[in-house]
Amino acid sequence: MLMSGTVAKVKNTAVQYIARQAILDKEQNLYAYELLYRDSNNNAFPMGVSDGQATGRMFFNSLIFVGVERLTAGHRAFINLSDESLLQELPKLLKPDNLVVEIVERSKNIPKLVQSVIALKKRGYHFALDDFDGDPKWQPLMEHMDYIKLEIEDPIIKTTMMIKKLKRSYPNVSIIVERIETQEHYAFVKNAGADYFQGFYFARPEMLNHGNVEPSKFIVFDLLRCTAKKDICFKEVQQRVAKDLSLTARVLKLANAKAGENKIEMKSISQAVVYLGEDAIRQFVRVLALSELGVDKPAELTKMGLMRAKFMELFLSPGGEEMAEQGYLIGLMSVLDAVLEVELSVIVAEFSLDSTLSSALLSYKGLLGGALQLTLQVEKNDWQSAQMILNAIRPATKTKALYNFAMESREYADDVFSVVKTS
Repeated sequence: MLMSGTVAKVKNTAVQYIARQAILDKEQNLYAYELLYRDSNNNAFPMGVSDGQATGRMFFNSLIFVGVERLTAGHRAFINLSDESLLQELPKLLKPDNLVVEIVERSKNIPKLVQSVIALKKRGYHFALDDFDGDPKWQPLMEHMDYIKLEIEDPIIKTTMMIKKLKRSYPNVSIIVERIETQEHYAFVKNAGADYFQGFYFARPEMLNHGNVEPSKFIVFDLLRCTAKKDICFKEVQQRVAKDLSLTARVLKLANAKAGENKIEMKSISQAVVYLGEDAIRQFVRVLALSELGVDKPAELTKMGLMRAKFMELFLSPGGEEMAEQGYLIGLMSVLDAVLEVELSVIVAEFSLDSTLSSALLSYKGLLGGALQLTLQVEKNDWQSAQMILNAIRPATKTKALYNFAMESREYADDVFSVVKTS
């Protein structure tokens, strides 16, 4: 076999873990969810993980990859971001609608944080100060906060006094009290003037696990090297992104998120990279490197996607560079449904693919769709069916060329993986 295996037989083992905990209003109606980083089914923040690592992993594996609205069912989302992420103005990669950025209690460099918060608030973002302890160091930030979060203290009177003090000093700021575990706690803080409530008394964090595929360390660090230059070469970035299924998916999602209401139909990886621009690409790569997303060996499914992508690129190259690029993207995305355990129709909608690309992926329409069908038949070693498709879409191409494309595609995937394994 030159290309072998079927998607259905490959089991996705990469799982991303995230939890959400409800925040309720005074009538105990759902007001928002706080999204919490997890690295296993153990529903607790993992030991030995820095704020920066947690931010990067949650941001790119869940917030961008799956989407904030899906994770919160359309409700307001509270997310914790490390101070370095705020200084990089990372929230700009997400729409400000229904998003509240929590400044964690371990944050440093308060003067620079204030500057970032002011700049982001002008763009419509909202902020919460997490686990406020009354320390004077937070004073410069207080007037810029939309929410202040307190934890229940023992005795409870300490918490109620803090609520009343904050209400007097900052009447326009909403107070959220966390770690409420009893009816007594709830009654005391509600009577003291708290606006919102969170804790085990109402709901424990709910696990929301989803399929995931992680970038390789080598490609992430190679991208870091490319984006460290004064002037980014978009072609260089595109070539590296194209070698990794997870990076392709993230770049397309990121471009779609940046487009917001102005939906842009993405026709290729290079189009998405250029659309994002230098600043967004640099942010993307920095946080990927910070969060150490590349672990474990590449999945066999990813290798299959690379082979399909390269085969389609080679087959379609007589039609020009744009056609070859589109073929590569379709080949790579053709395995995403199995990787993420999500219907292809959902993926196509999420990535706002050009109608030509979406019809090729979903219905095998047009030259791109025919090329995908041809690729799948060659992958299964069904040369009789492959010949029939070839005669229909490009009879001038000799069957021998398909053997060469298949061999070159496998060598390409093997080369990519051999470099990754030695990194």
